[in-house]
Amino acid sequence: MKLFRLAALLALPLAAAATAQPRPAPKLVVAISVDQFSADLFAQYRQHFTGGLKRLSNGIVFPSGYQSHNMTETCPGHSTILTGARPARTGIISNDWYDQSIARPDKHVYCSEDPNVPGSSFDHYTVSTHFLKVPALGDWMKRADSRSRSVAVAGKDRAAVMLGGYDTDQRWYWTGKEFGGAGKNGPAAAVGAINAVVAAALAQPRDAFPMPEICAARSRAVEVAGGGAPVGTARFARAAADSRGFRTSPELDAVTLELAARLRSELHLGEGPAPDLLAIGVSATDYVGHTYGAEGVEMCIQLLALDRALGDFFDRLDATGIDYVVMLTADHGGNDVPEREAQHAIPAGRADAALTPAQMGKELAAKLGLPGPVLLASGAFGDMYIDRNLPPAARARALAAAVAAYRAHPQVAAVFTHQELEAARAPSGPPETWTLLDRAKASFDPARSGDFLVQLKPRVTPFFDTSHGYVATHGSAWDYDRRVPILFWRKGMVSFEQPLSVETIDIMPTLAALIHVPITPGAIDGRCLDLDEGPASTCPAH
Repeated sequence: MKLFRLAALLALPLAAAATAQPRPAPKLVVAISVDQFSADLFAQYRQHFTGGLKRLSNGIVFPSGYQSHNMTETCPGHSTILTGARPARTGIISNDWYDQSIARPDKHVYCSEDPNVPGSSFDHYTVSTHFLKVPALGDWMKRADSRSRSVAVAGKDRAAVMLGGYDTDQRWYWTGKEFGGAGKNGPAAAVGAINAVVAAALAQPRDAFPMPEICAARSRAVEVAGGGAPVGTARFARAAADSRGFRTSPELDAVTLELAARLRSELHLGEGPAPDLLAIGVSATDYVGHTYGAEGVEMCIQLLALDRALGDFFDRLDATGIDYVVMLTADHGGNDVPEREAQHAIPAGRADAALTPAQMGKELAAKLGLPGPVLLASGAFGDMYIDRNLPPAARARALAAAVAAYRAHPQVAAVFTHQELEAARAPSGPPETWTLLDRAKASFDPARSGDFLVQLKPRVTPFFDTSHGYVATHGSAWDYDRRVPILFWRKGMVSFEQPLSVETIDIMPTLAALIHVPITPGAIDGRCLDLDEGPASTCPAH
């Protein structure tokens, strides 16, 4: 009798495994991008998280995610997350570029504008998906089931556009003083309500945020070269009506997440017959990083506040009883101010003003006897364009001279011409093994990329003039800008951590597999990541 009972007991797990059914798809996908949340920041603060980021840290963790391309900026980074495609396929090569074929005098175009709208310019534009060449997850969901709904909310228009894709039911973003955007059937009531909350908050001054104990050691003034104010001691106190101060603080993330929660409730996302998508771009970390750097008390306060805000947001989702899955990542990383790095014996510096297109173009024009600006570009690195008003022979001379001048500069790591990039093979293999040419190729669009591309050496900050408020940046081909965390969480999922590198282009097919949305073979660059800790798989069989 005892042997019979033992045999029956041993057989139970086998019988359970044989009859187990696949888990139903989650009803709601919550995709979150934290702007400028590098893998370095995640590792640095992970032990201190107690809220939403702690929950995600105890989920399924890919600590070495890669925005594997060259121009690690907001627009191209967000374009990879829910499209499954690199910028070479999405067409979003950077935040901005030059299109000398358009009729308007201003040839400088913005990644989320529609240049065909009369009167549109780089500074005054109509927000649009015009430049995005591929669909996003919400579009694939609607193709699979027209009852699916897609909502995007962000602290930047380019984040909302690239995360939401073509066919959003509601798309809202911070415009400078409130949330603007549009909904298919008009604005949701939540938008007006949250804008009233914002207006009331802006009407009052804001006291400094409390100093968490773990942040105190980071409160130290650091002088910044280039005319900017010292950094390292700000705690986000602001005057009434200071919308820039509101934006560059945890306040922006708090209202963004509040709007997302209210839109979910009002539209009953996750409660319908088909899975829904709520895409959220929280942007304050990026503004804090640009304004104060990544290693001061400002970033410490910001990340701990974001952790609490995410925790509150997830608690509200839990209370609904909806089966939801969360994915959190970043559009890029970032680098600290070089002055603080230098204090820590890290070789770093600011770019030479001679690298700017205005100054380099002026010198080339004088040297070659050419009229006009010669060079068009938005900064000291990235895509550079030769003025097409020059005769062909003069353009060829200017290109050769410009490439030679940049290659000779001691702060430049590499220069690739349009022809070299066009001839290069698409990158493959683990992203940390890619060459600089591979990284540039992943950002290359033959119709939009420049006549040549400039990559600066590591930790060369392209801001030499800090008097306008920005002291640190990103956008390089180096891993402090490329590496980001990729985190998944769903109630009941067994947690695990995979330290090997993956790419942000893998996120979309991973989520699509969870909700059983088919993706056309060959339409994307990414692959499905298996979120099952054991021998089973959440990815389709191949």
